[in-house]
Amino acid sequence: MTLGILYHMPFWQTADGTLWEAEGSFARYVDSLAPYFDRVILSVPVFDTPPASGSRVNAKNVTLAPLPYFPGPRQFYPMLRSVQPRLRSWVDQCDIIHLRIPSPAAIFAFRLARARKKPVFLLVVGDYQALLPHLGYAGIKKTLFAMYVGFEEWAVRFMTMRALTFANGRALREKHEAHGAKIHETRTTTLSLSDIATRTDTCTQPRIRILTVSRIDPRKGLRLLPSLVAALKREGRDVTVDIVGPPIGLIGESERDAIAADADRLGVADRVTLHGTVELDRLMPMYREFDLFVLPTRPGEGIPRVLMEAMAAGLPLVTTDVSGIASLVSDGENGLLVPDGSTNALVDAVRSLITTASLRQRLIQGGYATARAHTLERQAAELMQTVAAECGVQLRRPDAA
Repeated sequence: MTLGILYHMPFWQTADGTLWEAEGSFARYVDSLAPYFDRVILSVPVFDTPPASGSRVNAKNVTLAPLPYFPGPRQFYPMLRSVQPRLRSWVDQCDIIHLRIPSPAAIFAFRLARARKKPVFLLVVGDYQALLPHLGYAGIKKTLFAMYVGFEEWAVRFMTMRALTFANGRALREKHEAHGAKIHETRTTTLSLSDIATRTDTCTQPRIRILTVSRIDPRKGLRLLPSLVAALKREGRDVTVDIVGPPIGLIGESERDAIAADADRLGVADRVTLHGTVELDRLMPMYREFDLFVLPTRPGEGIPRVLMEAMAAGLPLVTTDVSGIASLVSDGENGLLVPDGSTNALVDAVRSLITTASLRQRLIQGGYATARAHTLERQAAELMQTVAAECGVQLRRPDAA
């Protein structure tokens, strides 16, 4: 049985045949599904110039059906005519197709698979419509992106009404159920049991180190972080924040520059560090070097997988009550939830974690319990059990792979 997976996360291949992904979360996801199939073929863009480092795909039965590199829809659609034959060839090689959506190539692959009567299952991981109001586009850029979002909304609805669909978190499930689709809720994760730490407390040193892991674009709310550090500094607290993640496109680069400018203006430039991309294999142990995790994200995604990574590392966390986050984070049990866009609420929550050991310790233990319940192995088993039953396919047993 051959599984085809399509997504827009770029890969590259080294001379020895090893497959690599820059960020690492998707590579781990592919590895989790690979044991259930004889072969997995990835239809993904391939870097023209590979990054200096990344995370490898460990499964030996995974190969590439490469697409030309495209960082976004603006680059994809002019290439569509040349991409179509590649998608057709990829679909023909596969017995079952898996699409992570929204993604520019997904609707075209979906229609090819349907025409060839290949079973398809979907995983909805984001919501472009929800993030649209939070992007800084203006003029023609805003108009064009709104048109693209409208097309993606139609495409996602078209697909979810016609194929087995999983959604990352309650908010995405409820959105697509509202137009009549049958949706299975899941929570995307990168965790194995070996990633779960054992420490029982943080914030035991004079300097409090805050970590944020996020791609940089306006929907992530990262502009609040310099203000958070400045407010705590005024209280006499020795606090730093490290931001790990790449800027996404020109708007992300503008957001990164604005964060740095805000830190400089507020007198905390020496306390706000932007690291850029750190591949997952290095990032997972890096979490354990910090005291708190803060993610002030805005609407537009399902459940950020970094929240579970922080829980697994024993990091008490503060995040916003948007999208599907409340279906993972229970306020006061495994994290603290604050309103979207409220600097004051963010400061209050972080202060309470710094000053209240019992609260930190409770959140750490609640986070460990959540992480153990959402490992890759468990998620893959649940997904594949549903796929086998509803798509009528016979899959391999992982222990026989």
